[in-house]
Amino acid sequence: MSKKVLVTGADGFIGSHLTQLLLAEGYEVRALSYYNSFNNYGWLEDIPAAENLEIVSGDVRDSDFCRSITKGCDTVFHLAALIAIPYSYLAPDSYVDTNIRGTLNMCQAARDCGVRRIIVTSTSEVYGTAQYVPIDELHPRQPQSPYSATKIGADAIAQSFYNAFDLPLVIARPFNTYGPRQSARAIIPTIITQIANGAREIKVGDLTPTRDFNFVEDTAHGFLALARAQGIEGQDFNIATGTEISMADTLDTIARLMDSDVRYVVDTQRLRPSKSEVRRLCGNSQKMRQATGWAPQHTLESGLKATIEWFTRPENLIKYKWQEYNR
Repeated sequence: MSKKVLVTGADGFIGSHLTQLLLAEGYEVRALSYYNSFNNYGWLEDIPAAENLEIVSGDVRDSDFCRSITKGCDTVFHLAALIAIPYSYLAPDSYVDTNIRGTLNMCQAARDCGVRRIIVTSTSEVYGTAQYVPIDELHPRQPQSPYSATKIGADAIAQSFYNAFDLPLVIARPFNTYGPRQSARAIIPTIITQIANGAREIKVGDLTPTRDFNFVEDTAHGFLALARAQGIEGQDFNIATGTEISMADTLDTIARLMDSDVRYVVDTQRLRPSKSEVRRLCGNSQKMRQATGWAPQHTLESGLKATIEWFTRPENLIKYKWQEYNR
């Protein structure tokens, strides 16, 4: 793996942490930030400027632009996507454009530019509610939301480019990642920001589903491991801890760590449609571990402590509109 890499979605939660890791490892990073007229680079604004960091603004829905930013890059980490499940109920067409067409554009660009490897980002949501646990890569796909349907489609587009054109790609499938900079649409930052702002009643959705939570630094190291491993082209890999915890137990853990005795109330607008809720996720990462040597380095409790510490800093907490439901 040479030193020139491209990260799409670098301005987002996982993308910004991956960008930081790559810079720390000595890579020359071209980081794509979604274009906006405010000239704001998202979470890349929190990363110190560096000689080996080039930030470009644009949109993966533009095929010519994708080709232009891919030129000269050895490795592509494709993370750009629309990810919020509730918003996908309202605007599914935009998810098709960004997630499916955007992945098509990046695969075509990677093919045209002769990259050594492209890592395409999937999600554990493609599996839907577990039919068995731990979930391995052979588990059936179940499109329980427009978001997950578009990610299933994006995975299929990527796989087709490997099968049809020998595009050297790998599909990374992280389970539920959490940590500093995560959007307030997710359950962990939702709870932390409400408690940190003094709320006595914490608004939540369904607390019965289980999730396999990955600390974001572990997820970023998983992407890097997949970029470095040899002979894994055309395969998909779960990035998971192999453990599961209910939303209720997660929230109790956060309250304990924040020394809070808040009570939780169900906010109906935060509930998914009944057939759309993924009831259980617990991933099998044996394939990932055998192929790359990767393993998570953080327990849930240690990761939550680091996450709480970051969110409760005043300069970070003020960035979150904790009284609003963030779709």
